[in-house]
Amino acid sequence: MQTQTETRTKPVTFDEFAVWYPENSVKRYELHNGVIVEMPLGTGRHSVVTGFTRDEISAEIRRLKLPCFIPGDCLLKPTRDEAGYQPDVIVLDQAAIAGEPRWDRESIITMGSSVRLAVEVVSTNWRDDYFFKASDYEEMGIPEYWIVDYLGLGGRKFIGNPKQPTLSVCQLIDGEYQVKQFRGDDQVESLAFPELILTAEVIFRAGLPPSALR
Repeated sequence: MQTQTETRTKPVTFDEFAVWYPENSVKRYELHNGVIVEMPLGTGRHSVVTGFTRDEISAEIRRLKLPCFIPGDCLLKPTRDEAGYQPDVIVLDQAAIAGEPRWDRESIITMGSSVRLAVEVVSTNWRDDYFFKASDYEEMGIPEYWIVDYLGLGGRKFIGNPKQPTLSVCQLIDGEYQVKQFRGDDQVESLAFPELILTAEVIFRAGLPPSALR
């Protein structure tokens, strides 16, 4: 995601961030290393890829009548107190959120076990998705995390050389993320949604014909 950092004189804690967050704000904010960051609107294609991914997962939830849902608003509180995130797409477990102490009042998720899947669609500030969020989501215990790098912007150590559009699926195994990468006509493999039928390229194109992306 692209970001625009607000000027602050001292680090902000997650609780301070949650209290500060404007009610019914049309803008989105995250907390990065103690700094409140305004998340500007993505590009048109970024928005299309995000919406397509969310819609496909929603359809799978409805098709199988799964006990989970995609919330309209949600703020993740990582283990460390200097961060707070709003994933592009997040799937929550209906039963697990009953144990979330801040969900009903603030739409805040504090336990990775409440999350079935988190998805970030990469933009120019790719380091947030590959470095910080991957580390924080892993430490929270979020079982599956997708990094949808539809433009191939990530560092070469993450997506290889030459760079190319890549969908990285991080799955929590013995407390650590194991990463599988999908490109082109590769069928995306998801533990959260094992019957989901999608290729990486279809997600990158967001279901549109190639001519629509020129």
